[in-house]
Amino acid sequence: MNQEIAILEPGGGTRQVPLDRDRIRIGRSSDNDLSFPSDMSLSRHHLVLERSDDGWYVEDLGAKNRTTLNGRRIDGKTRLTSGDRISAGQVVVVFGGTKSSTGPVEFTPPGDEGPLRATVMTNLRGVLSRESTMPGVQRPVARDRAGIPLQHPGVTALIRAGQELAGHRPLDELFELILDLSIQAVGAERGVLMTLEGDDLVVRSVRGEGFRISSAVRDRVLKEGASLLVRDTALDEAFKSRDSIVGQQVQSVMAVPLQTSDKVIGLVNVDSRSFARPFTPDDLDLLTVLANVAAIRIENSRLAVVEQQKLLISRDLEQAAEIQRRLLPTQAPIVPGYEIAGHNLPCRTVGGDYFDFFPYADGRIGLVLGDVSGKGMPAALLMTALKGGVQVLLGEAPEDVSSLMSRLDRVVAANFPRNRFVSLFFGLLDPATGEMIYCNAGHNPPFLVRANGAIERLPSCGTILGIFPDFGYDVKRCRLEPGDLLTLFSDGVTEENNPAGEEFGEERLARLLLERGKLGAAGLVEGIRQAVLDWAAGAAAADDVTVLVARRDP
Repeated sequence: MNQEIAILEPGGGTRQVPLDRDRIRIGRSSDNDLSFPSDMSLSRHHLVLERSDDGWYVEDLGAKNRTTLNGRRIDGKTRLTSGDRISAGQVVVVFGGTKSSTGPVEFTPPGDEGPLRATVMTNLRGVLSRESTMPGVQRPVARDRAGIPLQHPGVTALIRAGQELAGHRPLDELFELILDLSIQAVGAERGVLMTLEGDDLVVRSVRGEGFRISSAVRDRVLKEGASLLVRDTALDEAFKSRDSIVGQQVQSVMAVPLQTSDKVIGLVNVDSRSFARPFTPDDLDLLTVLANVAAIRIENSRLAVVEQQKLLISRDLEQAAEIQRRLLPTQAPIVPGYEIAGHNLPCRTVGGDYFDFFPYADGRIGLVLGDVSGKGMPAALLMTALKGGVQVLLGEAPEDVSSLMSRLDRVVAANFPRNRFVSLFFGLLDPATGEMIYCNAGHNPPFLVRANGAIERLPSCGTILGIFPDFGYDVKRCRLEPGDLLTLFSDGVTEENNPAGEEFGEERLARLLLERGKLGAAGLVEGIRQAVLDWAAGAAAADDVTVLVARRDP
């Protein structure tokens, strides 16, 4: 019977996966056995589970955010035992699966011991009102460890703040609520809540008008995280000369930071004109604690909004990736006497590389591989536009390849942004004779590997598309003899770096073609893809990787 693992996914779901093969790779890329494309904290190829004679092992594939086993980073292959928890990004893998159990707690059935007599029972209302829920029992005044009565207004204010802030409210409503709680907790007359947005202090909620806050107060609160109390502005040497406070007939003022554990995100300023009850140090302590609770709630709410936005963007990107995959060929055409294959692997969810095949009625076939400058969604959108232009122009077999490329050049120049360009190779192959007419618009020179092991390169015949639309293009010819191999590739293949910063390079690709050229077109494409991924050692690819191979049968 096969063992299994349990996947605890970021959304909270759990699924059991049988270990029905000898090797399971996990990561963000869609070519993994278990793929999590929306988890950007995963590397493209993050870790691998592998069966050995003595059991299962886990190995980190050089991921940027390292894999941990039971909370500790792993180095090399590490043997697994049932119950081990593997953490990668936001995904947790439990080796051996999960089974329902009562856990460390067991509830015993009721016995004959009778009613509970020696137990003090209360509830939140009872705590605040000192009312006992046990008839005939008079409670003493409840106090906390510091000796503060639990019916103290400060305790009441904090409990209410906890209740109110626990709800799900939009940020705008949250700011209003926090200021109201702050004013009520300390008996202030007016107040204002401000948050830091970059270098600017923005008013989020205000009760009252005409606030003139000392810049000295602002700077100490924001820069030092200090909570300030001025009990009597007319007597305080530091403030009695400041018209910003005294001129408003403000008797007592407090300013406290909206501070999380590691940063100040704003401030709350409250004041009072009452001479009957100036603010006290206890009020300052209460407002400081309340502002800290509020700051954490604000940050959590902001993070929730950001996470939701990331989730929506991730879903959009996944849909865009699926659309883009459908725009590229799912399989190569069948051409008697030839093997043809192609593959695209974007470095991000979507990419700017493009390849295509165009079988024509006269038996000839067009081979296209292009690379839009840039990465990600902008490049993907331009790739879609490029595909549309190429399909319109190459819908029928071209009689003049040079003229066709010039027209495509003008289309790119007219419709693409000025800082975006396209390198593109187009070859028109006649399978009957092996002759290929081609034009290379600034793309990486393809390799033509002869049956005897000699390697030729098909150089550029003009500039990349979109820069000089009136220069025109030359056309060149070559012939694929029996056993010859043509390989088109994007610069994501040759410019991929290993962890030491060394490029994969054209020489390494050429050796690979010589060593594996007889595997067949599909096998060679897969061999190149895997070699590039192995070279990157699990790190995210720097650029899209695209390969197109045409091999004439010997």
